[in-house]
Amino acid sequence: MGWLDALRGLAALVVVFDHSSYTFMAEFRQELMPQFNTSRYGIMVFFLVSGYIIPASLERRGCVRTFWIVRIFRIYPLWVAVISVVLSLSLLGVTEIRPFDGQSVASVAAAHVTMLQELLGTPSLLLILWTLSYEMAFYLLVVALFTVRLHQRSAAVAVTLALLAAAGVAAGVALPASALSHLAGTGPLIASASIALVVAVCCASATSPALRVFGGVSGGVLALVLVALNGTVPLWEGLVILAVMFLGTAVHRAEHGRSTRWHAVGTAVVVVACAVASAYRYGDGDDVTRRGWIAAFLLAVLTFGAGLAWRHRPVPGLLTGLGTISYSVYMVHPVLLAVIDGTVGRWRRDHFVLEVAFLAVLLPLCVLTHRCVEAPGHAWGRRLALAQPTVSSRVIRPSR
Repeated sequence: MGWLDALRGLAALVVVFDHSSYTFMAEFRQELMPQFNTSRYGIMVFFLVSGYIIPASLERRGCVRTFWIVRIFRIYPLWVAVISVVLSLSLLGVTEIRPFDGQSVASVAAAHVTMLQELLGTPSLLLILWTLSYEMAFYLLVVALFTVRLHQRSAAVAVTLALLAAAGVAAGVALPASALSHLAGTGPLIASASIALVVAVCCASATSPALRVFGGVSGGVLALVLVALNGTVPLWEGLVILAVMFLGTAVHRAEHGRSTRWHAVGTAVVVVACAVASAYRYGDGDDVTRRGWIAAFLLAVLTFGAGLAWRHRPVPGLLTGLGTISYSVYMVHPVLLAVIDGTVGRWRRDHFVLEVAFLAVLLPLCVLTHRCVEAPGHAWGRRLALAQPTVSSRVIRPSR
């Protein structure tokens, strides 16, 4: 699947440019952003790729327990390393972390460990971590559908979420960001959600069919409630994000003969139309800003489609290599930018050469973090997953 690596690499570079342009190319960014939202373009490509491959990973293994083990060891090792560096730099006075509005250290830590912090009323230590909260919500929904044998209905789920974003969400537009946190209190919400998440993952990974269903469903309900009532992005966009990921899943099913290609095309048409309508109707800012979001979203979908059309052809090694280190690129670049901003500062005029120099430093650093942090984590996760009792794989089997 070299084309997926190529898409991940491209998306990572676009996100890096979006963030680094604050420091090195502020004038160019100011002209570009109203017309084209570079951040949303890269992130939507990431979400489409995740939707395409993540549910397939669960169904291929046929075991929720090994799915969670592999995911944890895929994400957390580098996450822990990056967070540790950020906190260390803050203690040394090199960088500053975001304020947490009086939240206790325990609450902030618990919210981040769940990776749902952006849905629990807690600002992320690094801005880019907000996308991982929606990835985690997607994982919970995928496991929920799998445990109740509805995982083949990804197209219907995508269409339902998209329609809710476009039409049924009107009543929720007036809700403030993090509405549940304001109602119940951030601390109590974090505590209850953290406990609910642990219970859901453990039960969904059990050998008892009843516990698996309970864990899967409770995790899915938790994800939907948090996205709908406590997200920091607008409600319509949270639903569009989930719909886009399930669209990626629907495309994967069509490509592997589990549904027709026309089924996938119809799903794509509905999701894209509803996303555009939602952005135009509910999006923040003026018409130019909304059109910038729409242009980025449409180009992300077209990019994914182009990658899909290229899937049977050779992919340049440079692009697949970028895809391999894309998670490191995504996680490490804001730390490097924070160090630059906290020491040298930002440039008032555009300096394209400095942008290139930043990439020349970042990419080798990410190769190092991939080899020293990510790759060992992958290996540990695979070994631990292989060591699990085979009974889970026999009990939980994807329906045909």
